[in-house]
This record gives sequence, C-alpha cells and structure tokens, in this order.
Amino acid sequence: MTAPRFLADEHIAWSIIHGTRRYDPRIEFVRVVDLEMGAADEDLLEFAWQETLIIVTHDVNTMTAHANDRLQAGLHIAGLLLAPAKYPASSIAENLAMIALASEAEEWQDRVEFLPL
Repeated sequence: MTAPRFLADEHIAWSIIHGTRRYDPRIEFVRVVDLEMGAADEDLLEFAWQETLIIVTHDVNTMTAHANDRLQAGLHIAGLLLAPAKYPASSIAENLAMIALASEAEEWQDRVEFLPL
C-alpha cells in the first residue's frame, strides 16, 4: 500500500497546496506548471495514472468527462478529486490532508469525488 500523492492542475490555487502541506509537509503535491508537458486533460489523466498521482482540479466539467471516457474505455485513473472554486481553500486543504494521512492511494483508483467530502 502507498500513501496518496497529488497532481494539482494548472488552476489549483497555491493556497490549497500550501494549506495541505501545513498539515504535514511530507504530503506530496506535484504541480502541472512544474512539469514540462502539455496540460490537455487526456495527457494529465494518463500521466497521473502512470505516476500514481491523484488529480486535484477545479475543472468539474471537462476533466470529469475525460475521466469517465477513460473508465468507460476500460482504462484506469489514479483518482480525480474535484474541488469547486466556490469552496474555501482551507476546507479543500483539510480534506486533502485527511485523504493523504488516513487512506491509501489504491483506495482512490478509478474514483471521481467532489471535495469537500
């Protein structure tokens, strides 16, 4: 079993990443903006699957559709956590910390969930 690791898409606020790490600095957050790759949803979902990274995104429409397309095609996702921008960053960060510290990465495979839980 492995600890959950996160991939923040290009629109996730730094305050969410920072807030999550304040709970425990060992929580791993990879940011799309730090990767030298395109930010197309399909590419991110594949990269996240290969690297066992749960995607955290504000994009509740197109990212969800692409994740569901993958699942219907028999492909996998490492997990997709949808964080609507209307919720405070502190609530999202608290939920992410809870996920990172109290679950295993394998529990999130092929799941699409809204935050806060």
